[in-house]
Amino acid sequence: MIRLGQPLLAGLALLAAAGPALGAAYTVYAAGDIARCKHPDPRWSGAAATATLVEGLLRADPQSAVLSLGDHTYPRGAAAEFARCYGPTWGRFRERTWPTPGNHEYQTPGARPYFAYFGERAGKGYYSLRLGSWLVISLDSNLAGAAHAAQIRWLRAELARQSATCTLAFWHHPLYSSGGHLGPGRMRDAFALLHAAGAELVLSGHDHDYERFAPQDAAGQLDPARGLRQFVVGTGGAYATPFLQLTAHSEVREASYDGVLALRLLDGSYEWRFLPADPGRVPAGATLDHGRATCH
Repeated sequence: MIRLGQPLLAGLALLAAAGPALGAAYTVYAAGDIARCKHPDPRWSGAAATATLVEGLLRADPQSAVLSLGDHTYPRGAAAEFARCYGPTWGRFRERTWPTPGNHEYQTPGARPYFAYFGERAGKGYYSLRLGSWLVISLDSNLAGAAHAAQIRWLRAELARQSATCTLAFWHHPLYSSGGHLGPGRMRDAFALLHAAGAELVLSGHDHDYERFAPQDAAGQLDPARGLRQFVVGTGGAYATPFLQLTAHSEVREASYDGVLALRLLDGSYEWRFLPADPGRVPAGATLDHGRATCH
């Protein structure tokens, strides 16, 4: 257990040491809603604080990567924003980042600066990769009509083609949230396919807070045995937004800190811990969300 008055790296050592040492372990650090270009100096922004945290973690662990959960820049995802705001902060570890686009990227037609900035790592907006023993799938929650239908066909084929005990998917708009973006239930079809395939985790951003849900299905029904556990991690540094309601099966909610979700992807299980960018702001003796679960 991390006691937030202790040095952060000591807490991370506890996370890495928890449970048996497994050769397939792979750690990812995830957050979205990152670089707000309205800030007068990116060196002192919330994105800079979370970037400093992540950069140190990556340096300490070559077997780790970043999952960026969309809305990399504000307000429009323009090329100048990637150069001036994202580049000096989270851009410092672009070569270790696997991204997904948010709605603000699409404020610029076709999200072209996003695709140009991340290049091959952006795929077609959706792609899959292996991290340790896990199958990891990035999807584009901004698509509609024929483009979204093509993505769903690809996802169905990919889940049938790939063999994995543990699967993680990430996209920008959460299906479930207690924040201000309830939305029309977009990505419910993707959630249903992942649930049917026995996937474990979905990560999203969009609401600028941290929230963890109990395992559930695409209809919002609890499913402790085979449900998907969804995390909302919109705490990459842009600005915080409040919770506006309590959505069913929400287990943990926190909107006070910028930070990242650390996920240790083990062979047949996973561990999670929310890491604040400034642990000194957390009251002495308090703990932030953490836990462990097995894959289906």
